[in-house]
Amino acid sequence: MDLIKNNGRASVPAIKQYLKSADACGVDYLPLLSAAGIDPKVIDDNTSHVSNAAMERLLKLLIEASGDPCFGLHSARFVEPASYSVLGYISMSCATLRTIQAKIPIYEKIVGDMGVTTVEIANGYALQRWQCLFSDPEVKRHEVENVLGSWVLYSRNFLNIEGVDSIWFEHSAPIDPTFLQDYRDVFGCDVLFDKPVSGVRIREEMLDIPLPQANDLLLETLLAHATKLLAELDHSQTMSDQVKNLLRLVINQRSPSSQMVAEKLGISSRTLQRKLGEEGTSYSDVLNELRMELALYFLKNTSLSMENIAAELGYAEARSFYRSFKQWTGRTAGSYRS
Repeated sequence: MDLIKNNGRASVPAIKQYLKSADACGVDYLPLLSAAGIDPKVIDDNTSHVSNAAMERLLKLLIEASGDPCFGLHSARFVEPASYSVLGYISMSCATLRTIQAKIPIYEKIVGDMGVTTVEIANGYALQRWQCLFSDPEVKRHEVENVLGSWVLYSRNFLNIEGVDSIWFEHSAPIDPTFLQDYRDVFGCDVLFDKPVSGVRIREEMLDIPLPQANDLLLETLLAHATKLLAELDHSQTMSDQVKNLLRLVINQRSPSSQMVAEKLGISSRTLQRKLGEEGTSYSDVLNELRMELALYFLKNTSLSMENIAAELGYAEARSFYRSFKQWTGRTAGSYRS
């Protein structure tokens, strides 16, 4: 399904973090770039992107060449603001973590399409989750550990934020228990494996602690630049793909309307409908297609409750999800899961 296809892109700054780690391991990564189908000259341009497929091939080669079972985790130590392109500097200018979390789903695509960030708040805790879209299980594990490790170290080193409650990983703990100390060194908190999702869990009250580097004027400038970059990234895609990309990032945060999506794309709602019509589809068709793809994925690959899945798909009530799923598939959601 479209959700787990690897047709997206990865930014050069995101790749450089791994290259620095490989270099620290004594790995000559230039031949590996070529073997992965990446022109080494591209790495000199921080505004460039490579395909997700090429990045996944490169990570596979780097992991093998490093001989490090925790290569992804250790690569997190090389995170810096530039690792997230302009989004890194946006986060440093925000007033609170809650504000940062509101910006990530919108501008995450600038860093790449390697995964999707969502935030779930319940029972006094906020779980910032990351769903990796890579297909190779080994590469996926290293990528997830890198992303979560980078989040924690970036927050600690550049936002002066401490106090993570726990780290959740969907995958199992390393076979060799001696590596568990590496996780404790990076995260400095409880690290839990075999969880239903992967993410960083913090107390909800931390979301509103003022950040010392907040700068509203700089933030406004950076957001304008980021919006321009997003428009350039999506320019070569069909309108339906642009709509789906945007919906995937915001669908679980609100009831997504065509008006809201049109505003994010910088066009009128009428223009959006016209462009989608020219592609033989409509806003409601794209929304339902994405909802079905996500529903099938969540039912097959997660233990989320039906109510939580409904919320992830932007439904106010679970019964609306049940009706839609029956219309899409001719089956009940429960029978599909079982």
